[in-house]
Amino acid sequence: MGEILKFPAETARLGYSRVRKRGRDPGDPNQLDLFLPPPAPVANFSPALSPFEQALLSDERGDAGAAELYAQAIAGDDCVADAYCNLGILESRKGNPAKAFDCFTSALQQDPRHVQAHYNLANLYFEVNDFRLAQLHYELAVAVDPGFANVYFNLALVQSINSDLAGAIQTLAKYQSLVPPDEARNADELLRTLRQSLAARNERSGR
Repeated sequence: MGEILKFPAETARLGYSRVRKRGRDPGDPNQLDLFLPPPAPVANFSPALSPFEQALLSDERGDAGAAELYAQAIAGDDCVADAYCNLGILESRKGNPAKAFDCFTSALQQDPRHVQAHYNLANLYFEVNDFRLAQLHYELAVAVDPGFANVYFNLALVQSINSDLAGAIQTLAKYQSLVPPDEARNADELLRTLRQSLAARNERSGR
């Protein structure tokens, strides 16, 4: 049985990553949902928008009908993996983990290298305390997109829970190398805790 590691009080897993197509590289999942564009004042969608883009715009506005629009995008074969991924986030936030699992795995059936689906599925496994599968999918997300900063932070948490303190230290250092200095400082206390725990473990084992 692994040792119990007490994380700093402010340590929290980074949240879900929505697939975005408009205004930024869809392969860059690092922007958090805290920085959404302001709601548009006009409710009507432009006819030039695809079904997925309509669903995404509705989702970013916080509209209740976003889930139905993602379902329509899936039915219309428009960005199916992306739509399943974003729909999974909505289902998770509504407290439907089984439906969220189904959505994320459906996204991966459509595209086995879908980085946000791996990351979000890992977050869901984290929430239900299946840390082995959480680590697996975080590692798959890193393999697909080594520049995805948030996944390294969450992977470090899982590695530490799974008693791989050395790996967690290395992973967290990688996270800090990928984010701006102000964000990197948020991980300083966790990194100190991991290093202290590893030193204490090595001392007990006589290394």
